[in-house]
Amino acid sequence: MLHLDDSQVRALLPAPAEQVALMRETLLVLAGGSASVTPKSQVVHEDGGFANAMPAAWPERGLLGIKWVTVTPSNRERGREMIGGLMVLSAADGSTRATMDAAELTAQRTAAVTGASLALDDRPVVFLGTGVQARSHARVLEALGRGPLTVWGRRPEALEELTAWCAENTPDLALRTTTDRAAALDGAGVVISGLPIGLTGQALRPGEVTADATLLPLDYSSVAGAAISRTGTVVADDPEQFESLRPLKHGAEYPVATGATGDLLREGRPDGLVVAQNLGSGLGDVVLADAVARAAGA
Repeated sequence: MLHLDDSQVRALLPAPAEQVALMRETLLVLAGGSASVTPKSQVVHEDGGFANAMPAAWPERGLLGIKWVTVTPSNRERGREMIGGLMVLSAADGSTRATMDAAELTAQRTAAVTGASLALDDRPVVFLGTGVQARSHARVLEALGRGPLTVWGRRPEALEELTAWCAENTPDLALRTTTDRAAALDGAGVVISGLPIGLTGQALRPGEVTADATLLPLDYSSVAGAAISRTGTVVADDPEQFESLRPLKHGAEYPVATGATGDLLREGRPDGLVVAQNLGSGLGDVVLADAVARAAGA
């Protein structure tokens, strides 16, 4: 049985622009309902840490698989990656086609879904946060020609590290960095937030962004909180999954998603503020894992 580690997954993943195209297809099929997906099954294994089981199938494509992903905040203190896990890809007959480490797959899938969602808004992009997702998103934004990218972070040294990384890995992306959040948000049309999930004190207040901004949170309600989300339209990659998690992860006062992100990609963006809560569907992981497995000859 083939097993691929994160370095092999990184080498075999499609180019970022192709990943975005695959995730656009995935968002559309999630909105259309022809795939078989279930809400994430979650267990808690430490304070602020959790693990999800994410099965999905796309019968028309013969795709079947499950991702087991772990989020372990205490790994930061150990100098290890916070996100890990395992992807299991099955063949049409139910046999195991391949397994692969899930950290790189998860990071790239998350950024590619954001990239697909950027079709909703062509205005300047701000990224809040300096972690691994800032790097994954920089790759996607460079591939889509969506610079300049403004990145806000609390620590100057983290911004310096990101600047050095981008100079080497995304040289064609114009990058601006700042520790001044108000300055970063001034005039931004699109705000991607990648702060720690559950972080308090960072939620946007109405008026901090333009009234018709597009918010693409990776951090649940840490930035796109209930107060600002109630002023606009909320959609989700998988509305059923979002609703199953909303009371626990976002709070009972958080607005219900009125549709799917794929609906807006197909029908167009409504006026006013839009919040796309793309929590991560197992179908996106299966689609990308299939591309990796095919590249490996499996």
